[in-house]
Amino acid sequence: MAKCFQGECYLRFDDTNPETKHQKYIESIKHDIKWLKFKWNKSVHYSSDYFEKKYHFAIELIKKNLAYVEELSLDDIRKYRGSLTKIGKNSPYRNRSIQENLYLFKQMRLGNFSEGTACLRAKIDMTSPFLIMRDPILYRIRFKNHHRTQNKWCIYPTYDFSHCISDAIENITHSLCTLEFQDNRQLYNWILKNISIRFISKQYEFSRMNLEYTVMSKRKLKILVKNNIVDGWDDPRMPTISGLRRRGYTPLSIRTFCDRIGITKQNSIINISALESCIKKELNITAMRFMAVINPVLLIFENLPDKFEKLIEVPNHPSNYAMGKRKIFFNKKIYIDRSDFSEKSNLLYKRLSLGKTTKHETNDHLIS
Repeated sequence: MAKCFQGECYLRFDDTNPETKHQKYIESIKHDIKWLKFKWNKSVHYSSDYFEKKYHFAIELIKKNLAYVEELSLDDIRKYRGSLTKIGKNSPYRNRSIQENLYLFKQMRLGNFSEGTACLRAKIDMTSPFLIMRDPILYRIRFKNHHRTQNKWCIYPTYDFSHCISDAIENITHSLCTLEFQDNRQLYNWILKNISIRFISKQYEFSRMNLEYTVMSKRKLKILVKNNIVDGWDDPRMPTISGLRRRGYTPLSIRTFCDRIGITKQNSIINISALESCIKKELNITAMRFMAVINPVLLIFENLPDKFEKLIEVPNHPSNYAMGKRKIFFNKKIYIDRSDFSEKSNLLYKRLSLGKTTKHETNDHLIS
């Protein structure tokens, strides 16, 4: 998209959760992007680059009485939040004073709260029709080493709080995401509106790519990898870039597929043949032709001498003769694929069979 509109595309990793093994995924994603023949502008960015700034923006929200330290358990937070048919209710800790919240948030950063006993929440509206706006969590406690900041922090911003601020810091004009984040845009805009930041980024949503008969959820695919049901994320059966690469797809075929299906706001399921046709069309032009008998049946030419052997030249491509030719041997014994032979046949069966005769006459040679 950036290339189409003469813009720039940044590569930024959301590394706000120290429990995730980021480095493994980072290197894999960078490799996939390069393999697809794409380039990102400037250096790689990380959400953790801005941890200090985000911490001070959180303090700014507290000082504006727009955030508070919550000590309800996660289960109670969910109960208080309500549901799509039931409005939420205020936490008993919601009306703490600004000074108390500033003190408690500082204690969170110093590690004086146990993990799961406190978090920082935005103070928005517990009766909002958007669940995301019912006092969402902005910071939580994690006593884990971070892959870049090590043990400098024990509190980490949530994705919703971190993402929009990172966009604004980097002057991102178009932050593109899939439709399931459409409601999150309400929070995205609320955060940027209530902190003192110069640039206001905008979020735009589009429908995700859903292939028929294909599991696209990363969480569900992770179960297959974790339980060794597949041979890693690059297993040819996996609908990942690395999986498609091992299956034989090329960068051009994947890019062509994405160009063909285009971008829309309408959720839909894409026929798997649309993806397959892209690689077939490319390979039809670029791939040499070779033959292999996978499930062999021995075929004997009865009226050929035992030592008969003939070299036959065949083109490596039916229309592109620049790809050259190769030589194959023809002798008394050859192999055909079992699928090309049947003892019983019908009028529609155009291959070798015993249904019509026990011998076939082909190029003046009898075969059996």
